[in-house]
Parts: sequence; C-alpha cells; structure tokens
Amino acid sequence: MAIYGAHAYLWNSRIDDEVLPGLLDRCVALGLGFLEVPVGDDIRFAPDRLGAAARERGLALVLSPGGEWPMWADLSLTDGADRQRALAWHLQQIEICGAACASAYTGALYGHPGRVLRTRPPEAETGAIAEGLHRLAASAAACGVRIALEPMSHFRTHVANTPRQVLEIIRCADHANLGVLFDTYHACTEVSSYREALEEVLPRLWGVHACENHRGVPGTGLLPWGDIAGALRAHRWTGFIGFESYNSTVDEGCFAVSRGMFHNVCPDGDAFVRQAKAFMEGLLRPTAKG
Repeated sequence: MAIYGAHAYLWNSRIDDEVLPGLLDRCVALGLGFLEVPVGDDIRFAPDRLGAAARERGLALVLSPGGEWPMWADLSLTDGADRQRALAWHLQQIEICGAACASAYTGALYGHPGRVLRTRPPEAETGAIAEGLHRLAASAAACGVRIALEPMSHFRTHVANTPRQVLEIIRCADHANLGVLFDTYHACTEVSSYREALEEVLPRLWGVHACENHRGVPGTGLLPWGDIAGALRAHRWTGFIGFESYNSTVDEGCFAVSRGMFHNVCPDGDAFVRQAKAFMEGLLRPTAKG
C-alpha cells in the first residue's frame, strides 16, 4: 500500500517550530502518512523536536531543498572546489535529516533547479556529479536517510530531464542508497509514455510526486492517470506518493506568484489533499482499470 503525504507549501510559506506541529496535525486529520518539509538557508527549525513530534503522531518526514538553496550549491559545476562547497551544503542538510529521523532527502540534487546550460555540457559532467552523489548517498545511509533524485523538465535543468537520464547518473554513482522520485508534473514535457517511463524506473522508484500538468490536483488536467496508476499497480509498487503545489492564497497570493505559479490551483491545502488522495486511492485499488 502506498504511503500518502503532502508538501508543507500546500498550506504555508513559513516553516518554523511554531508552524510545523500544526502541519503535522493537519496530515493526521487528512489520513496522510508523511509530511514533506523544505529546508534551506532561510528556514530554521529544531530537527530533533520536529522528528519527535512526527513520531508521536505516527508520521514519516521527507526533507527537500525547497527553501533558499544557493545557486553555488550545485554538484554539476565545472570546478572541483565549487563542487566540494556544494557537497558540503548538501551534507549540512543531511545532518538536519538525520537529526529529524527523516525517511529521505529528495530533489534535483544532481544540479540546481534554474541552472540550464544552453550548450552541450562538459563530457566530464556526469562523472563529477556521480562522485558527489556517491559521497552524499554514503553519508545519508549512515544516518538512515534515503536519497531520491527527481528528474526535472528542461526548463529547470539540463542535467536530468527523464527517468532514463537520472538512472544513468545513479548507475555511475554506484550506491545502493540512491533512488528516484518521479514527478508527474515535470515529466509532462519530457516523456512520450508515462507507463513506459515508470516501468523503466520502477526498480529504483522511491516515490512519486502526483501533480497535474498545471500543478493542480491530480485528475483535473491533461495527464494520463490511468497509465500512471496502471504501471504502479501492475508491479504492486508501494512507496511514497506526495502531493505538491503552492498555496495560492497565502500572503495574499504573493507566495505562489513568487514561486512562478500564476494561476489559482491551490487555494485550500486541505481540499487539495482530500481530492488528490481520494483520486489516487481510487486509481490504485487492485480492481481499478488502467
């Protein structure tokens, strides 16, 4: 059975010790199994306190660099010293994950969202990224934290846009603690067949971000959810399914706009989760057609 969860940004732009207990309570009330919490240089909370609060509620935690992630913290940079600095930044986040007893640290950790080369990348890029990821995965494994790499659209990165590309990076990095987070929103511009893409990545599939082509509730847009669910059902896949968007009423709508979301797909985080969870549960029932 899949473990459903949601990103904190469905409800709030502020992430701290005052806000997080209420978000955990929302997850429990909505029947979720985990909360995805952003980390970054602008986010401060006590990870041990958060971990204890999550355990008290029977919830898992997933952390990802959704806060201020400096552009220099990029494992794909050409200069070796720059990559070491980037690795050190990610290792600091792994320390937070470990202290919170998080299940995973996820995202486009192979590079940095927003950095897209308009030329062919250096031949040595994949090997350099793989070296950094191997070290990151080893450190995370020592803390009991899984690393899940998320392919992103070619509008956000040039490094890994498809599951096949991220699998190649994982092959080069050669560490058992590396998995894949398949984001249905980002895949929309990158794959010809969702079913084939998922089947290819299933041996390494840690989780799915279930999100529409417009980042709204699954089932309200263009994506082929029957194919997506069919691939997962056929292989009896169980893992983390997270709902991710940006609340479009927080800060009078300025929060979503600041994240590049200019339409109102998440005015109410609770309603978003209820609808998304009911839709995905219906699709993934063994008797469902897909």
